[in-house]
Parts: sequence; structure tokens; C-alpha cells
Amino acid sequence: MKSATPKVLHEICGRSLVGHVVSAARALQPRQLVVVVGHGRERVTAHLEQLDAEVRTAVQYEQNGTGHAVRMALEELADSDLSGTVLVTCGDTPLLRGATLQQLADTHAADGNAVTVLTAEVPDATGYGRIVRDAADGAVTAIVEHKDASEEQRAIREINSGVFAFDGRLLAEALGKVRTDNSQGEEYLTDVLGILREAGHRVGASVAADHREIAGINNRVQLAEARRMLNGRLVEDAMLAGVTVVDPATTWLDVEVTYEPDAVVLPGTQLLGATHLGAGCEVGPHTRLTDTRVGAGASVSNTVAKGAEIGEEASVGPFTYLRPGTRLGRKVKAGSYVEMKNAVLGEGTKVPHLSYVGDAEIGEHSNIGAASVFVNYDGESKHRTTVGSHCRMGADNMYVAPVTVGDGAYSAAGSVITKDVPPGSLAVARGQQRNIEGWVARKRPGSAAALAAEAALNGEAASRDADVSSRGVDTVGRAEGAGPTGSAESDRSARGAAGQVPAEEG
Repeated sequence: MKSATPKVLHEICGRSLVGHVVSAARALQPRQLVVVVGHGRERVTAHLEQLDAEVRTAVQYEQNGTGHAVRMALEELADSDLSGTVLVTCGDTPLLRGATLQQLADTHAADGNAVTVLTAEVPDATGYGRIVRDAADGAVTAIVEHKDASEEQRAIREINSGVFAFDGRLLAEALGKVRTDNSQGEEYLTDVLGILREAGHRVGASVAADHREIAGINNRVQLAEARRMLNGRLVEDAMLAGVTVVDPATTWLDVEVTYEPDAVVLPGTQLLGATHLGAGCEVGPHTRLTDTRVGAGASVSNTVAKGAEIGEEASVGPFTYLRPGTRLGRKVKAGSYVEMKNAVLGEGTKVPHLSYVGDAEIGEHSNIGAASVFVNYDGESKHRTTVGSHCRMGADNMYVAPVTVGDGAYSAAGSVITKDVPPGSLAVARGQQRNIEGWVARKRPGSAAALAAEAALNGEAASRDADVSSRGVDTVGRAEGAGPTGSAESDRSARGAAGQVPAEEG
């Protein structure tokens, strides 16, 4: 893997490689479950404790082969009854299903085998150990490695998976007879098959329905291939359960994702962790939800959410970021370029756009104006803000926590709210506007702004002069036409009445 991370701790679809194998084994409800650990055992053991507290670990201090590893597991179980079936799996086969292991155990019991090999028929068996069977009864007579196989044996497409079912007591006895006189100087588990067969016991096989299940992971290319195959399986399961996945090729699911019928997943969507989709919701496109619950009928578009809860019929996005602790009630709107963290919003409340809501609680049917920020951090501690129900908060507000806004309150645009706002009040927290005329001409003479201002002012002046001139001619015309004698006195009276100049100014 060329990694600082032990191979079995690499993840696909939200679970480690060894986690997938443990999950498959747990499906059989075994009396005991042991994981043999070696390289990176401290990290692997700590991971297993979090994954499954009942898993036991056996340490293989020296990696002396697969047979030696199984012997370490049996020594860990020395206090246990080994009668019955012992299954041995590999820690790097994440595609292996519990149902396939159950089939292996059932076949082992039904056929009365001492050991049963899980096999698979593959399109190309190059490099794999071939399963050689008895022509009469189908029993396994040998597992021949590719390099040792004859041309006839190399034509066999049934291969060894490295997964076995053993009679527990016979396994313990046979492991004591395994030798290390091979090129690797190791104890091979496959030698047990020959030992048991020579002792007169039957060795059988169970063929996996899908050869891809037995694929092991040895590099990052194979890791990516396994991720794609497992994701395809998960997406197919979702569609068969009633979820519409518009583009399966660009939709990624983790193994713990759950869903209800008629949910719709649009292209470019990742559903990770324990995310849940409610009935009839629509998620995507280009959305990543981690450990997030989406209510029935909700719409979530172009959104990143982690540890959030989105209520029924809520609307989220586009370009929204919901961080842990965010809980949106029914019909809440969290619009474009909105970020929320540890925030609780009541039914019908809207934060339409360009806002940050952190460490806050907002009641029902309130509206938070655009470009608002809940200032929750004072440099040392986080504080909460509370906004009541049916509030109408202005755009570009700053809420400096801790602060409380009562029910039904309003605030003016551009306000910095530093004090509590009583219910039904209008909060205005901004300076009065004043205009300093001529400032640009004085402070930035010759600039583009100054020239534009001069042109605009000259244009306004010209417009006023033209307006005065036109209204003056009109007044005189009306005065000359309206006066009984057309005298100068009549003209002055008419222009005074029109407001052009006082009547007494001749």
C-alpha cells in the first residue's frame, strides 16, 4: 500500500477493510470472533475496540505464515470449546458477504467435511491456486499454485479464496503437524488440507456466486476497484429499495446509509456515514452529506453537511454548508451561501442568503436578512444568540453574542445588535448618515471619480436650467394669453403665482 496506515485500516465506503470482514463474520452470530493482528497491531487493536467491543485479538508477533496465524488465534481461544465449525477469513477481502460465509458453513456441515474451501470461478485464473477435484465425488484433492500447475491444471478456472471452514478439533490437531520445510520457511494453512485428507477426512468446496467477493486488496489500484464494486452494490440495493438514483456512476454511498422509498439522488452526490434520506426528499446535484438526516420531502442542493438534521419539506442550498449540531425544522429555508454551525431553527424560519449562523437558536417563522452574521466568538469562548419567533431582521445585521431578540421584533438594516431586543421592538444600531458634498473634488481632484461627479453635477445643473427656462416661457405665455389687458403687472402676478420669482420682485 506504500502507506503509514496498516493495510486493513484503509477504508472503502465508510468502513475499514477489516471492518467489512468483521461485519460479514458477525452476520453468522459466531460464539467467538478473533482477529489476528501483527503489523501496526496497536492501531488495529484500538480500531477493533471501537468497531466491535466483543472482538478478541490474537497477536502474531512474528509473521510466520497463515498456519501460524491461525494457531495464534486458537491459542487465544484455549479457554473456549472448539467443537463445531471454525471459519477462517482474510482481513483484506472487503467484498465478502455474510451470506457467502453462511453458505460455506452450511455446505461444510451438510457434506460432513473436515475442511471446506471457499472457491470461485474466475475469467482469468493466472496467478491463483487452482482447485483440483476428484472426478467421482467432487471432493477437493489438491490446491495447486499457478507456478507449480501443469498445463492441464492451469486450464482450471476454479481458484482458492483463502477462506475456509474447518472442523475445530481436527484443525487444532492438524496445525500441530504443519511443517516449515518450504521456500518461505513458514507454516502454510493450506498444508492442513493435505494432512486431513491423508488422515482419511473429506475436503470439500463451496463456490461463491460472485468471484469478485474473494478479491483481496494489496495496493491502491485494487482498493479503488473494490470501492467501485462495493459502491455499485450499495447503489443497486438502494434503487431496488425504491430510491431513484439518476446517475449511479457519479453517486457514492457508504455502507451505513439508509433511505426510504421515493427519495431522489441527483448526479454528483456523496452520502456518507450514517446519513438517512426521508421519503420523497431530493438530494443533489453535487452534494456531500455525512451523518446527516434529511426529512421527508426536503430539498438539498449543492450542499455540504456534516452531523446535521434537515427537517421535513425544508429547502437547503445551493452552496450551503451545514456543520455539526445544526437542526433545521420543518419548512426551514437555508439558502445560497449560508453557513450554519450548532444552530437550531424552528419551523418555517428562513435564512435566505449570504449569512453565517453559529451557536444560535431561532424560533418559528422568522426571517434573517441577507449578509447577517451571528458573532459567536469573543476570542476565548463561544456564546449563543437567541432570536424569537415571527421576527423580521434586517439585512447586514451583526448579532454579538450573547444576545436575545424577543418574539415579533424587527431590526434595521446594517445594525450591530449588542443588547437584548424586547419583543415587538425595532432595533436600530447604526450611525446617522451624513453627506459631505464636494469631498471628492477637494480630496481626489482629477481622478476618474471627480470627473464623473463633475459631469453628473453639471448635467444636473443644466437639467435644472432647462427646466426653469421651459417652465418660465410656459408661464409667460399663459400669463400673456390669460391676462385681460396683457400688462406687465399681469405678467409679474402670473410668474409669482407659478413660483418662479416672488411677485413683489419686479
